[in-house]
Amino acid sequence: MCATVARCRNKFGMTHTFLCYNKSTMSFELPEKMLDEIQLNIENIINSFDIPDDNKLDVIKQINFMYSGVKQISVTDSLTGLFNRRHFESNFEREFERTKRYGSKLTLAVIDIDFFKKINDTHGHTTGDFVLKETAFLALNSIRNTDMLFRYGGEEFVAILTETDAAAAQIPLERLRKSVENHRFVFKGEEIKVTISIGLSSDTTCETAQDMFEIADKALYRAKAAGRNCVEM
Repeated sequence: MCATVARCRNKFGMTHTFLCYNKSTMSFELPEKMLDEIQLNIENIINSFDIPDDNKLDVIKQINFMYSGVKQISVTDSLTGLFNRRHFESNFEREFERTKRYGSKLTLAVIDIDFFKKINDTHGHTTGDFVLKETAFLALNSIRNTDMLFRYGGEEFVAILTETDAAAAQIPLERLRKSVENHRFVFKGEEIKVTISIGLSSDTTCETAQDMFEIADKALYRAKAAGRNCVEM
């Protein structure tokens, strides 16, 4: 991360140090709640400065603008533009707990690009990146606006389908599978055949969100064992 250091002194004589960053080169491993606390603490520090209130407001506005960019970076996968694994874990835990409390429906889908390593080995990692971005685009256009899609890692994606049981979830997931199968992946004049396998779980009787994830993950393995390019539950 590229950053420079700035120091300011408040009316009590205390010196505070800030990092000024280059947003295009930074990455974060801080939890979202911690980022929120940092923002609030910075605002409190700015308000303690012996400067006109209008100046304080200007500084706080700039800090909030920078913070919104930092927070977006912290939850976004830089390659695909999807939400990242960290954001998935916090959101899935929340949705799982909400489902347990209110008895609502919930489906989790684990999506994997078939033979992705072969794509990388045969065509190169740049082509692999292209396939990941195209698949992410197709997935976003296949699920509902109320659902959430994440890049979990590597060639694996996950989708949280709220208020949806297994039967209803298979409709958008099968639409996604067909969309990828029928899409022409053409990169630098070369066409690559791509398919995906999907495992899903709607078992909200699990004790933990991790248990529900593991059920979906095992369903994905069954999809692979069944010949790939299919949806299993």
